[in-house]
Amino acid sequence: MTVFEELKLRGLLAQTTGEDEVRELIDNGRAVFYIGFDPTANSLTVGHFIPLILMRHLQKAGNKPIVLIGGGTTMIGDPTDKTDMRNIMTVEQIDANGERFKEQMGRFIDFPPAVMVNNGDWLRNLNYMTFLRDVGVHFSVNQMLTADCYRTRLEKGLSFLEFNYMLMQSYDFLYLHENYGVNMQCGGNDQWANMLGGTELIRRKLGHDAHVLTVTLLLTSEGTKMGKTAKGAVWLDPEKTSPYEFYQYFRNTADADVIKFLKMLTFVPLEDIAEMEGWEGQQLNAAKDRLAYELTALVHGEAEAEKAKQAARALFAGSGDMENVPTTAVQAPGEINVIDLLLLCGLVPSKGEGRRLIEQGGLEIDGVKVESFSEALAPVRFAGDGVLIKKGKKTYHRAVSVK
Repeated sequence: MTVFEELKLRGLLAQTTGEDEVRELIDNGRAVFYIGFDPTANSLTVGHFIPLILMRHLQKAGNKPIVLIGGGTTMIGDPTDKTDMRNIMTVEQIDANGERFKEQMGRFIDFPPAVMVNNGDWLRNLNYMTFLRDVGVHFSVNQMLTADCYRTRLEKGLSFLEFNYMLMQSYDFLYLHENYGVNMQCGGNDQWANMLGGTELIRRKLGHDAHVLTVTLLLTSEGTKMGKTAKGAVWLDPEKTSPYEFYQYFRNTADADVIKFLKMLTFVPLEDIAEMEGWEGQQLNAAKDRLAYELTALVHGEAEAEKAKQAARALFAGSGDMENVPTTAVQAPGEINVIDLLLLCGLVPSKGEGRRLIEQGGLEIDGVKVESFSEALAPVRFAGDGVLIKKGKKTYHRAVSVK
C-alpha cells in the first residue's frame, strides 16, 4: 500500500491542489513539505496531533519535513476559527515556546533529516513598503474577504493586523520554496485559503508549481474539536497533563469515535483495526485501551504508558498499581475542607465549581459520597495510602500526607 492510499484509508486526507501530482510526489518520496506551528503556548496539545501524525507518515515514506515555527506570524495571530484577537506575545516568549515544540516533536519525527526553521528570521525584519510592492500587489482584497478565516472574524471586527496573516503565510511558502526547495505545504483543512495563497504567489512570482495537502480536522462524532476537557486543553507536556490523565482522556473516548481515532491517530495496522470494527461492550473497551496505550506511548514513552495502564486497572478493575494514580501531597496542620482539597488537587478551578460538584452528587471520598460543603478531613486521613477522591464517573485522584 502506498502512503497516499494509506492516508486516504485512514481518513486523514481532506483536499489537495492536484491529486495525481501530490500522489506522485509523496509516494516516490519527492515531497519537501512544510507545516507551520504558531507557538502560542509552551506546549503542543492534542489539537496538534493530526499534523504531527501526517509528518510521521510522510517521513516514513522518504519525504522530507520542514517544521516552520511561527516566530513572526505569532506576533500577528491567525484569525482562523477565532472570535477574538489573540493576545500579543513577546519575541522572547515566542522563541522559548518554539524550542519546547521541537523537543516534543522529536517523539514523532526524526531531526535530522527533518529541519526546523523560524519565520521570525525573515518576517521580523521585512521592509514594509518593499513587502507591499512585492507581495501585497498579488492579492485581491475582494477574494480574501470570501475566505472563511476572515468571514467569521468580520462579525466581531477584523483588525488590519490580522488581515495581513494570509500574506505572511503565503510569503513563508515562497521563501521556503526558494531557500529550502519546499514544493508542498500541509496543514489543517481550515487553512485551505491561506495555503492556496502561497501556491498562487509562487506561480505569479516565479512561474513554478507548488502543491497543498490538507488533513481532516480532528472532530468527535458530536462535531466538537478533539482535545478539550473541563480543565482546558489536553497538553503533550507531562507537567500540564500527566501521562495518566492523558491516557484516561483517550480511554474515555466515545464508542462512536474509537475506530476513527485508531485509524487517524495511531499506526496500528489497518487490518488489525478492521477486526475491531464490529466490536461491542467489553471488546470495544479493549479497543479503547489500545488507543489510549498507543498514544500515551507515542507521546510519553512505553514506560509511562504502562504505568498509566496499571493505574487505570487499579481504579477500574481492582488490580494494578495504585502508585501510578495522580497524587497530591497535602500538608495540613489541621482539618482541611473538602472544597479546599479539590482546589489543592487541581480538580476544580474555583470554590463555586466545587460547590456545584457536591450539589450534583459528583464527589466521593474513599467511596463515600460527599453531601456537605462544610465537610472536612482530619490530617490523619492522609497518612499511609491517603484518601481516594472520585470526581464524576471517571476522574480519580489520591491525596496523601507530605513525607
